Amino acid sequence: MKKVLSIAGSDCSGGAGIQADLKTFSAHGVFGMSVIVSVVAENTSRVIDIQDITPDMIKKQIDAVFEDIEVDGVKIGMLSTPACMNAVAEKLKEYHPANVVIDPVMYAKNGCPLMEPTAVDTLIKVIIPLADVLTPNIPEAEKIANMRITSVADMETAAKKICAMGCKAIVVKGGHASGSALDVLYDGKDLYHFETPRIATKNTHGTGCTFSSAIASQLANGLSIKDAVQKAKAYVTTAIEHSLAIGKGNGPTHHFYELYQHGLRI
Repeated sequence: MKKVLSIAGSDCSGGAGIQADLKTFSAHGVFGMSVIVSVVAENTSRVIDIQDITPDMIKKQIDAVFEDIEVDGVKIGMLSTPACMNAVAEKLKEYHPANVVIDPVMYAKNGCPLMEPTAVDTLIKVIIPLADVLTPNIPEAEKIANMRITSVADMETAAKKICAMGCKAIVVKGGHASGSALDVLYDGKDLYHFETPRIATKNTHGTGCTFSSAIASQLANGLSIKDAVQKAKAYVTTAIEHSLAIGKGNGPTHHFYELYQHGLRI
């Protein structure tokens, strides 16, 4: 069994962050591990407060995993401060894991900020060059590329601009656009489009976390970047299509829909 590590924030309501990552890993048949960088008191409607884990403890969690267990993939999510980013970057440079997927989380689904505005520069200089695949949504890509994105052509331009910052590949997600749900993958050489019909639901809490974790799982299982993104897109689309009306705000996706349909084979 392949082993995949999530380095991200904890969502106590279970729909996003570490919790979504571990569910996604399990759904893909990989063994999930976690390093918590922030504890987020949030639910489907709002973020109440954030408490960051100290950089020293972040590094010790990473050491604890890598000194004992082979890591086949890493998904990195919420990194709220430059101190968090530098701690994670230091350890990734030390251990050189394969299949690093980075979701540059800046806002919760309800719009609450999850990254300090001053941290974007550190994200660009320190974190983005470590990514095998970067998965920003349109607002995040606009912030990183310092440009407006109003069309598919703009998504392609932003993808190339951000890829030049050092990541090996990038998926600019089109969930915030209108029309169909179209994502643009740029692998440093070629552009690919992945398009599905847009699903009419407000229950999309944790979709970015789920998508990036699915890509990391597929890469750990040996797929190419293009195939990993394609399969992750299909997985998250199913999870959104069968999302759960839990809570008063944006409910979570259904990470285990296929399992719930067919049951455990024991």
